[in-house]
Amino acid sequence: MKFMKSIGLALLGSALAIGGAAAQEKTVKIATEGAYAPWNFTGAGGKLEGFEIDLANDLCGRMKVKCEIVAQDWDGIIPALTAKKYDAIMAGMSITDERKKTIDFAGPYANSPNGLLVAKNSDLAKIPGTGQAFNLGSQQAAAEKAIEAYKPMLKGKTVGVQTSTIHSNFADKYLKGTAEIREYKTTEAHDLDLAAGRIDAVLADSTNIIGTLEKPEFKDYVMVGPSITGGLLGAGVGVGLRQGDTELKKSFDEAIQGAIKDGTIKKLSEKWFKIDTTPRS
Repeated sequence: MKFMKSIGLALLGSALAIGGAAAQEKTVKIATEGAYAPWNFTGAGGKLEGFEIDLANDLCGRMKVKCEIVAQDWDGIIPALTAKKYDAIMAGMSITDERKKTIDFAGPYANSPNGLLVAKNSDLAKIPGTGQAFNLGSQQAAAEKAIEAYKPMLKGKTVGVQTSTIHSNFADKYLKGTAEIREYKTTEAHDLDLAAGRIDAVLADSTNIIGTLEKPEFKDYVMVGPSITGGLLGAGVGVGLRQGDTELKKSFDEAIQGAIKDGTIKKLSEKWFKIDTTPRS
């Protein structure tokens, strides 16, 4: 009897161990740049912080998975995803037709226009169109007319953009030949050159510019120009995924919709950007 009891206990222990292993929380590994404040950045002690860090953890909670968030340089972020070094990207990445040739997206979970960051005492501070908003998709003619209106003021100037972004694509299409376009690996790098007077303006996402303007060294700078969205600027910011990861895409999409409906994305965007970047349908 003792022998049979021992066998029974051993089998029960094995079953519990197997059941416990099966019940272990799944981990989703998410890459972010860690150098794109306030979307994502490396804070004190090397800790990743920002809007997307908070949102990623919220979405993982909704999906009932464990988040593992890692930093990855922007210029290698898509190749490393397709090489299966992680499962997803949350790095201020806009959903564009060009990127969709290589990867898939869930979302969008945010949408914000671009803008120009310039010194207040610069002649560029008087660029026309400030306060106006246009969509290159639905208002292409009006948007392009607004861009043409400020282009003469950029003649002979140097504009900084982050490489391999929608903003570098925008500058290449609309500003090349008028201004010198200088590309940088990170937004932090072009901000430093602007502060040092090595370039005349920065073209970037308005939320990124808002974060820059909160820094004491940029108290004498201002965001100008018309706010442009849509078209080659994409359909908002989403979660980058490998093509074919349909179940993960479905989980992220459902979690994002939940975070939109209950106001979580509004709350987080107002915390980090001081504006509501919730996507509008």
